[in-house]
Amino acid sequence: MTAAALVLAAGSARRFGGNKLAALYRGEPLLAHAIRTACAAPVGRVIVVCAPDCAIGPWPDVPPVEQVPLVSCDLATSLKAGLAAAGDAQHVFVFLGDMPLVPPGIAALLAAMIGNDYAALPRHAGRPGHPVLLSARAKADAALLAGDAGLGRLIRQRSDVAYLDDAGEGCVIDIDRAEDLALLLSRPDQT
Repeated sequence: MTAAALVLAAGSARRFGGNKLAALYRGEPLLAHAIRTACAAPVGRVIVVCAPDCAIGPWPDVPPVEQVPLVSCDLATSLKAGLAAAGDAQHVFVFLGDMPLVPPGIAALLAAMIGNDYAALPRHAGRPGHPVLLSARAKADAALLAGDAGLGRLIRQRSDVAYLDDAGEGCVIDIDRAEDLALLLSRPDQT
Protein backbone atom coordinates (compact mmCIF):
# COMPACT_ATOMS: atom_id res chain seq x y z
CA MET A 1 0.00 0.00 0.00
CA THR A 2 1.31 3.44 -0.91
CA ALA A 3 0.43 6.55 1.04
CA ALA A 4 1.30 10.22 0.77
CA ALA A 5 0.82 13.19 3.08
CA LEU A 6 -0.35 16.61 1.97
CA VAL A 7 0.20 19.75 4.01
CA LEU A 8 -2.15 22.46 2.77
CA ALA A 9 -0.48 25.84 3.27
CA ALA A 10 -1.50 28.07 0.35
CA GLY A 11 -4.26 30.12 1.99
CA SER A 12 -4.19 33.89 2.15
CA ALA A 13 -4.42 34.15 5.99
CA ARG A 14 -6.68 37.22 5.72
CA ARG A 15 -8.19 36.63 9.16
CA PHE A 16 -4.74 36.35 10.71
CA GLY A 17 -3.57 39.61 9.18
CA GLY A 18 -0.29 38.39 7.75
CA ASN A 19 1.84 35.35 7.07
CA LYS A 20 0.51 33.11 9.82
CA LEU A 21 2.50 30.06 8.75
CA ALA A 22 5.69 31.96 9.57
CA ALA A 23 4.33 32.98 13.00
CA LEU A 24 6.36 31.41 15.77
CA TYR A 25 5.07 28.73 18.10
CA ARG A 26 7.59 27.14 20.48
CA GLY A 27 10.37 28.94 18.63
CA GLU A 28 9.49 27.64 15.15
CA PRO A 29 7.07 28.64 12.40
CA LEU A 30 3.62 27.05 12.60
CA LEU A 31 4.29 25.36 9.27
CA ALA A 32 7.37 23.55 10.64
CA HIS A 33 5.22 21.79 13.24
CA ALA A 34 2.68 20.63 10.65
CA ILE A 35 5.37 19.38 8.27
CA ARG A 36 7.21 17.54 11.06
CA THR A 37 4.02 15.68 12.01
CA ALA A 38 3.29 14.84 8.35
CA CYS A 39 6.83 13.47 7.97
CA ALA A 40 6.20 11.16 10.94
CA ALA A 41 3.17 9.63 9.20
CA PRO A 42 3.53 6.21 7.55
CA VAL A 43 3.94 7.67 4.06
CA GLY A 44 6.38 7.52 1.20
CA ARG A 45 6.04 11.20 0.27
CA VAL A 46 5.21 14.51 1.94
CA ILE A 47 3.89 17.25 -0.34
CA VAL A 48 3.42 20.85 0.81
CA VAL A 49 0.97 22.94 -1.22
CA CYS A 50 2.10 26.49 -0.53
CA ALA A 51 2.36 30.02 -1.84
CA PRO A 52 5.29 30.59 -4.24
CA ASP A 53 7.15 32.71 -1.67
CA CYS A 54 6.70 30.23 1.17
CA ALA A 55 9.93 29.56 3.09
CA ILE A 56 10.15 25.89 3.97
CA GLY A 57 13.06 25.11 6.30
CA PRO A 58 15.56 24.04 6.91
CA TRP A 59 14.28 23.20 10.37
CA PRO A 60 15.64 20.68 12.88
CA ASP A 61 14.21 17.17 12.45
CA VAL A 62 12.27 18.15 9.32
CA PRO A 63 13.47 16.36 6.19
CA PRO A 64 13.17 17.99 2.78
CA VAL A 65 9.68 17.80 1.31
CA GLU A 66 8.16 18.23 -2.14
CA GLN A 67 6.57 21.61 -2.83
CA VAL A 68 3.64 22.50 -5.04
CA PRO A 69 3.70 26.30 -5.27
CA LEU A 70 0.31 27.94 -5.88
CA VAL A 71 -0.80 31.51 -5.98
CA SER A 72 -3.00 32.13 -2.94
CA CYS A 73 -6.07 30.06 -3.57
CA ASP A 74 -9.22 28.56 -2.13
CA LEU A 75 -9.23 25.33 -0.16
CA ALA A 76 -10.54 23.12 -2.97
CA THR A 77 -7.88 24.33 -5.45
CA SER A 78 -5.16 23.69 -2.90
CA LEU A 79 -6.49 20.22 -2.14
CA LYS A 80 -6.83 19.33 -5.82
CA ALA A 81 -3.26 20.45 -6.55
CA GLY A 82 -1.97 18.30 -3.71
CA LEU A 83 -3.99 15.28 -4.79
CA ALA A 84 -2.68 15.64 -8.33
CA ALA A 85 0.88 15.74 -7.00
CA ALA A 86 0.21 12.62 -4.89
CA GLY A 87 -0.50 10.75 -8.11
CA ASP A 88 -1.40 7.11 -7.63
CA ALA A 89 -0.95 6.96 -3.84
CA GLN A 90 -3.66 4.66 -2.53
CA HIS A 91 -4.18 6.67 0.65
CA VAL A 92 -3.57 10.35 1.32
CA PHE A 93 -3.29 12.05 4.72
CA VAL A 94 -4.44 15.68 4.57
CA PHE A 95 -2.82 18.00 7.12
CA LEU A 96 -3.37 21.75 7.54
CA GLY A 97 -0.35 24.03 7.84
CA ASP A 98 -1.94 26.05 10.66
CA MET A 99 -2.41 23.12 13.06
CA PRO A 100 0.79 22.85 15.15
CA LEU A 101 -0.47 20.36 17.75
CA VAL A 102 -1.71 17.40 15.71
CA PRO A 103 -0.78 14.36 17.80
CA PRO A 104 1.99 12.15 16.41
CA GLY A 105 -0.07 8.93 16.77
CA ILE A 106 -1.82 9.46 13.46
CA ALA A 107 -0.51 6.16 12.10
CA ALA A 108 -3.45 4.66 14.00
CA LEU A 109 -5.73 6.15 11.34
CA LEU A 110 -4.58 3.50 8.87
CA ALA A 111 -5.56 0.78 11.35
CA ALA A 112 -8.87 2.55 12.01
CA MET A 113 -9.68 2.51 8.29
CA ILE A 114 -10.84 -1.08 8.18
CA GLY A 115 -11.93 -2.83 5.03
CA ASN A 116 -13.78 -0.61 2.62
CA ASP A 117 -13.94 2.62 4.62
CA TYR A 118 -14.12 5.84 2.67
CA ALA A 119 -11.98 7.90 5.03
CA ALA A 120 -10.68 8.03 8.58
CA LEU A 121 -10.13 10.96 10.88
CA PRO A 122 -9.46 11.71 14.53
CA ARG A 123 -12.07 13.18 16.86
CA HIS A 124 -11.80 15.04 20.13
CA ALA A 125 -14.85 15.61 22.33
CA GLY A 126 -17.06 14.65 19.39
CA ARG A 127 -15.43 17.21 17.05
CA PRO A 128 -13.83 15.90 13.85
CA GLY A 129 -10.19 16.86 13.44
CA HIS A 130 -7.10 16.46 11.25
CA PRO A 131 -5.42 14.86 9.56
CA VAL A 132 -8.06 13.29 7.37
CA LEU A 133 -7.01 10.02 5.75
CA LEU A 134 -8.57 9.55 2.32
CA SER A 135 -9.11 6.27 0.49
CA ALA A 136 -8.77 6.10 -3.30
CA ARG A 137 -12.56 6.59 -3.60
CA ALA A 138 -12.46 9.66 -1.37
CA LYS A 139 -9.50 11.06 -3.31
CA ALA A 140 -11.50 10.86 -6.53
CA ASP A 141 -14.47 12.67 -4.94
CA ALA A 142 -12.24 15.31 -3.33
CA ALA A 143 -10.75 16.11 -6.73
CA LEU A 144 -14.22 17.34 -7.77
CA LEU A 145 -14.64 19.89 -4.95
CA ALA A 146 -14.86 23.60 -5.80
CA GLY A 147 -14.39 26.90 -3.96
CA ASP A 148 -13.95 26.77 -0.22
CA ALA A 149 -15.73 23.42 0.04
CA GLY A 150 -13.51 21.27 2.19
CA LEU A 151 -13.45 17.62 2.98
CA GLY A 152 -16.05 18.12 5.71
CA ARG A 153 -18.85 18.21 3.18
CA LEU A 154 -17.78 14.88 1.72
CA ILE A 155 -17.22 13.25 5.08
CA ARG A 156 -20.48 14.36 6.72
CA GLN A 157 -22.63 12.72 4.07
CA ARG A 158 -20.96 9.31 4.40
CA SER A 159 -21.69 6.45 6.79
CA ASP A 160 -18.50 4.53 5.93
CA VAL A 161 -16.06 6.83 7.73
CA ALA A 162 -13.86 5.51 10.52
CA TYR A 163 -13.21 7.74 13.55
CA LEU A 164 -10.31 7.60 15.95
CA ASP A 165 -11.95 8.88 19.13
CA ASP A 166 -10.15 10.64 21.98
CA ALA A 167 -7.29 11.53 19.66
CA GLY A 168 -6.32 14.54 21.75
CA GLU A 169 -7.19 18.20 21.64
CA GLY A 170 -4.39 18.97 19.17
CA CYS A 171 -6.33 17.40 16.30
CA VAL A 172 -8.92 20.21 16.48
CA ILE A 173 -6.76 23.25 17.36
CA ASP A 174 -6.08 25.43 14.35
CA ILE A 175 -4.82 28.97 14.11
CA ASP A 176 -7.10 31.19 12.06
CA ARG A 177 -6.58 34.56 13.77
CA ALA A 178 -3.69 36.17 15.64
CA GLU A 179 -5.86 35.88 18.77
CA ASP A 180 -5.93 32.08 18.36
CA LEU A 181 -2.15 31.93 18.46
CA ALA A 182 -1.98 34.35 21.40
CA LEU A 183 -4.48 32.20 23.31
CA LEU A 184 -2.50 29.05 22.57
CA LEU A 185 0.74 30.71 23.65
CA SER A 186 -0.88 31.89 26.90
CA ARG A 187 -1.68 28.34 28.01
CA PRO A 188 0.70 27.20 30.74
CA ASP A 189 1.25 23.82 29.07
CA GLN A 190 2.43 25.47 25.82
CA THR A 191 5.63 27.17 26.89
